[in-house]
Amino acid sequence: MKSNRVMIGLVIGVLFAGTLVCATAAGLGIYFGFGERVEAFFENPTQLIEEVVSPATEIPATETPFGADVDLETLFAPVWEARRILHNDFVSQPIDDAILAQGALDGLNGILEQLGVNVAAVDLPSTAPSARDLADEAQTPADIIDHFLPFFTIWGQAEYANLEGLTSYDDLMRASLASMVSSLGDPHTTYLDPVELSQEILGLDGEYEGIGAWVDPTGEYLAIIAPMEGSPAEAAGLQPGDIVVAVDGEDMTGVDGNAVISRIVGPAGSLVVLTIQRDGSAANFDVEIERASIFVPSVQSEILEGNIAYIQLLTFGASTSIELENALNDLLAQNPQGLILDMRNNGGGFLHTSVEVTSQFLSDGIVLIEEFGDGSQQVYEVNEGGLATEINMVVLINGGSASASEIVAGALQDTGRATLIGELSFGKASVQLSPILENGQGALRVTIAHFLTPNETLLHGVGIAPDIEVEFTQEDADAEIDPQLDAAIEFLSN
Repeated sequence: MKSNRVMIGLVIGVLFAGTLVCATAAGLGIYFGFGERVEAFFENPTQLIEEVVSPATEIPATETPFGADVDLETLFAPVWEARRILHNDFVSQPIDDAILAQGALDGLNGILEQLGVNVAAVDLPSTAPSARDLADEAQTPADIIDHFLPFFTIWGQAEYANLEGLTSYDDLMRASLASMVSSLGDPHTTYLDPVELSQEILGLDGEYEGIGAWVDPTGEYLAIIAPMEGSPAEAAGLQPGDIVVAVDGEDMTGVDGNAVISRIVGPAGSLVVLTIQRDGSAANFDVEIERASIFVPSVQSEILEGNIAYIQLLTFGASTSIELENALNDLLAQNPQGLILDMRNNGGGFLHTSVEVTSQFLSDGIVLIEEFGDGSQQVYEVNEGGLATEINMVVLINGGSASASEIVAGALQDTGRATLIGELSFGKASVQLSPILENGQGALRVTIAHFLTPNETLLHGVGIAPDIEVEFTQEDADAEIDPQLDAAIEFLSN
C-alpha cells in the first residue's frame, strides 16, 4: 500500500522523540511534584495550562552581552535550582556534587574552546575578583563552593577575555548547566534551553502559531516534509522537499534546524518570508506567508481496504485522548472488521495520556507499573468505559516507537489484547518530570522512575519485540510502499 504515514510519523519522532512526561501540562513539562497540583491537573488540565503556560515559557527578551554588567546571582539561579531538583528527584541517588561541578566546568571549557578562547593566556588585572568572590556573588550554596571554585576560576578568566560580540553570559551559563546535567550519564535527564523548550511546546501542546508544515530539522537546512492541510504553508504553495535557506532575509547556513523553526513560528497575523530552494527551480525564491493559529493533530484515522479501521497516533499530547475518542466513535460506527493502531515513530508524550489511550482498548487490569529509585511502586490501572475493547486489533511498532508508545504496546501485548507487527521498539522506559527553571531560562527534564509492563517486564534499554516481525526498508520508503501496514491488513482480513 502506498503511504506517507511512516514519513510523517518519522518527522514527529525526530522532533519529539523519547519523551514520557509525568504530571505535566500542555507539552511544556511543567513541574507539579507529587502533591495537590498533580491531582488538580488531572481534574482540570485546561485551567492549569492557562495559569502556567504563558509566564513559564516566555523566552528572555534580551541576554546579557559581554562588556555589560552581569548580575551573577540572577544568572546562576537556574543552575542552583537545577542542582536542587536533581538531588530531590533524580532516580539514581545519591548525587555527587563533585561530578556536577566537573560537568559544569567541562561545559564552560567546551564553549570557550568552540569560541577559540584560550583563557590561560588571559591577563587578569590586580582588581579582578577571586574565584571565591565570584562564587559568593553567584550565591553558590555554601556546601558546594569548594567543588565549584575551579569553575569560577575559569569563569573569572573568561570575563576578561575578548568575547564581545561572540557570545553572552547567558550562553556560557546554559552550556555549563547543560553539561552539568549530562554529567549524570542519563541520556534522558537533560537541560532544555529556551529555544528547545519552545520546540517541546510544539510537540505536545497540539496548537501553536506559525505556518503549518511538517518539517525535518536534522539536515543541513530545514526541510519541508509536507504542508498541513488547510494551512498557510499549503496556501502559499510550499511543497514536500522544499529547503528553507533563509528566513526574513537572514541566511540559515549553519543554523540548527530547531533554531530555524523558532524563527518561523510567530504571532498569528504576522508575516514571515522564507527563501526556498526547490529541485527543478533555476534559482532560489521568496515566499511570503501570513502566520495563523495552527492545530497540530495527534491522531489521524480512516477506513482502509477490507473495511479495516486505521488510527495513527503521532504523539501523546494534550488533546490526544479526546481526538482518539472522536476517531473511535466515527470508525466504530462503520462496523469495521478490525482495527490497526499505528504507533510507529511515536516518541512518547504524557504518561496520563498513555493510560487513557490504553484504556480505550482494555476493559480492566493494569496499564503500567512505575518503579522509583527507592524500590517503591505506583500502579496505574485501566480506566473504565473503553470504546474498543473487543474488536480484533493489530498494533504497529518500530524502532521509533518509544516511551508512552511502549506503555500502550506493552500493556496490549501482555494482556493478549492485540497482535504487535513491525520491528523492535526503541526501549525507552523511563519517566521524566520537567520543571521550568527560573528567569525564563528553559527547563530541566529529570528521570524520576522506570516503568514496567503489567507482567513486570522492564523494557528500558531492551524494547518490545513484535509478535510478527516485518521490516520497513529504505527501498520501501523510496517506492512509497508500506509492507508493515500491508501485513497488518492481511492479518486482520484472514
